[in-house]
Amino acid sequence: MYNLSTVTFLLSAGSSLASVVAGSSKPTRISDKPYFDDISPRNVTAIVGQTAILRCRVKHPGDRTVSWMRKRDLHILTSAIFTYTGDARFAVLHPESSDDWDLKIEYVQPRDAGIYECQVNTEPKINLAILLSVEAAQAKISGPEDVYVKKGSTISLTCTVNVHSTPPSSVSWHHGVAIVDFDSPRGGVSLETEKTESGTTSKLLVTQARLSDSGNYTCIPSNANPASVMVHVLNGEHPAAMQHGGSCGVTPTLLLATMTLLVANFLR
Repeated sequence: MYNLSTVTFLLSAGSSLASVVAGSSKPTRISDKPYFDDISPRNVTAIVGQTAILRCRVKHPGDRTVSWMRKRDLHILTSAIFTYTGDARFAVLHPESSDDWDLKIEYVQPRDAGIYECQVNTEPKINLAILLSVEAAQAKISGPEDVYVKKGSTISLTCTVNVHSTPPSSVSWHHGVAIVDFDSPRGGVSLETEKTESGTTSKLLVTQARLSDSGNYTCIPSNANPASVMVHVLNGEHPAAMQHGGSCGVTPTLLLATMTLLVANFLR
């Protein structure tokens, strides 16, 4: 016969054993702890005026909170789905039931450049740092600011645009104040545009150059600052001779100055 104390002990032991057995069916796994699915770039480049997305994917967040902090002033920008800044350009992108907690910055400005941290309030806290670089949207025409070509040859101007994420929808060329007309009766004017991961390239070709083709040429992308060059069409003189001639105009002066100094030093 068992007394009451023995029965109570056996029941308590049985209950504890059952709890252990039941708990052992779902052991805590390290993989269930929050961690970053680090597949996104740590360095992001954005163009002034465009939208930047800083990506952060957190696996197994559980009841933890995901936040974004701006490193330079330690300002908490977002926490969970809420925004904690008066700057309406900042927002968190978190599709329901997803692991993504991306920071969106609209109308990026130069002052936005710097390090941003995606954080999870574990113990200790874990964070993922993303460096945002901001570039001015600027077109650039290859070569010198003054281009010399011989009459009857081909004018070739290449314009590149440093917008990678969102290429310009169009790139137009102006000769003086007028838009270059590719369908004009003159003919011989063509445009080659190429869009790649490194940016957009627009190449203007004007065959059988005439004296009237001289002037200022401007490349104007739809989403970047323009760039210009001055084209000089020469009648009868080879462009290389013109450029060398300009250099030779300086060289005798330098030579004379050098000789003067040598003579002066010799006479001392």
